[in-house]
Amino acid sequence: MGFARACSVALVGVEGVVVEVQADLERGVAAFTLVGLPDKSLVESRDRVRAAVVNSGAEWPQKKLTVGLSPASVPKSGSGFDLAVACAALGAAGRLDPAAIADVVMVGELGLDGRVRPVRGVLPAILAAAEAGYEHVVVAEQSAGEAALVPGVSVLGVRSLRQLIAVLCDEPVPDEPVEGQGRLDAVSAGLMVPGAGVGVGLAAGGDAHRPDLADVAGQPRARQALEVAAAGGHHLLFTGPPGAGKTMLAERLSAVLPPLTRRESLEVTAVHSVAGILHPGEPLVSRAPYCAPHHSATMQSLIGGGNGVPRPGAVSLAHRGVLFLDEAPEFSGKALDALRQPLESGHVVVARAAGVVRLPARFLMVLAANPCPCGRHTLTGAGCECPPSVVRRYQARLSGPLLDRVDLRVEVEPVGRADLLGQGGRGEPTAVVAARVRDARARAAERLAATPWTTNSEVPGHELRTRLPAAPGALAAAERDLERGALTARGLDRVLRVAWTVADLRGADRPDACDVAVALELRTGVQRGVPLGAGQR
Repeated sequence: MGFARACSVALVGVEGVVVEVQADLERGVAAFTLVGLPDKSLVESRDRVRAAVVNSGAEWPQKKLTVGLSPASVPKSGSGFDLAVACAALGAAGRLDPAAIADVVMVGELGLDGRVRPVRGVLPAILAAAEAGYEHVVVAEQSAGEAALVPGVSVLGVRSLRQLIAVLCDEPVPDEPVEGQGRLDAVSAGLMVPGAGVGVGLAAGGDAHRPDLADVAGQPRARQALEVAAAGGHHLLFTGPPGAGKTMLAERLSAVLPPLTRRESLEVTAVHSVAGILHPGEPLVSRAPYCAPHHSATMQSLIGGGNGVPRPGAVSLAHRGVLFLDEAPEFSGKALDALRQPLESGHVVVARAAGVVRLPARFLMVLAANPCPCGRHTLTGAGCECPPSVVRRYQARLSGPLLDRVDLRVEVEPVGRADLLGQGGRGEPTAVVAARVRDARARAAERLAATPWTTNSEVPGHELRTRLPAAPGALAAAERDLERGALTARGLDRVLRVAWTVADLRGADRPDACDVAVALELRTGVQRGVPLGAGQR
């Protein structure tokens, strides 16, 4: 009889729980029993582990083997437990020293030939292990860079079970060939989910091929709104005819946002690792992600869900970045209204029969909409034939409660001939706008240093009205709109937030009446007699 244990990690959403893998050998008919709430893919590990051990040159114990996954109440899924199960079984059989593997966290899938394959979710798994006090982890060689992002953890990347056995037994480490060099083979394919990208991530080809704001012809008001949105993290709605540049503007927003901090990078990388959309060779996401799902997306694909344990949706894939909903009125009303809660809280709580998962969802939302089904309603002489009732019904697909959470609403006008042909002068490039955005965010971060918030869009209205008041008399116009019913109480708070962002962009200590007027115009679309660019440098 023999007993040994190793450790692995079970992922619930993007959070990890350290699991103790216990192996017990007893006399009796040779059998392999796996207990502890495993799913189907984990149950199949019995056959993978047995073949991997035999093909690695080790002897499989011909006894009754019971492997328990503790705590048994936590659902466990995926093939990442294979490596820990194999080592625990070999420790119980005496091939490995049980003391050498007792406090080692192992995450990896085993091929039938003994190769160690990478799995999704390595970063959140190692983060959970580090928080639990574990210092030594073993992962597939392809995942070593991702695991090494966690400080204070010693990472060992191995190509095969044979190599791991040699390291643990202090034997000469065999030199395993690199499989699939120069191409994406089955070893690395497990890191990605086909079709899961949904427009997420950075444009390929480096900075030289990234879209630039200078490509956008005209649209000075929309460009101003884009800059304010990036500086304060404010949600944005573009309304206008097709071809006016709504999509071009939204696609360039992520490049205007500042680079992610170390903490934000780890948060985003953890979500992308679980979702299987990390770019090969880039273990750490350092730039704001961009997610643009199609308007046929379901509520589960936007918010998160699926069979079994819920998986991240588009709002989580856009965490700390941009969620762009093009043709927003074409989305399901049920899916759009489901966005209201994460827009306020910055996270999503998805409840399913398999468990409750809390997923991060602090994103900047950009909506783009046509004025009517044909898109020509606001164009003079364009021949729109949509009846007024159809136009009202189309515009009502974006519900009032959802629009109330959108800080900036801008009418995008058709591009004129002079702007399109470059005769009106080109707009500022992304680098210039991004520099102003970084400066504005730095001012906001300095002002909010002693608070749990970092951007103006996160500050509660009570704090804005008490601790961070505007200049005397600055809110007179906003208060009149509130009395007339043109603004809700939430709308007034959001006008205050935008006014603070406008003040940060011009380097002011606090917003004045001009800044509030700019914020009101960007929210309501009603002209306030404020010249374009007022409130900015």
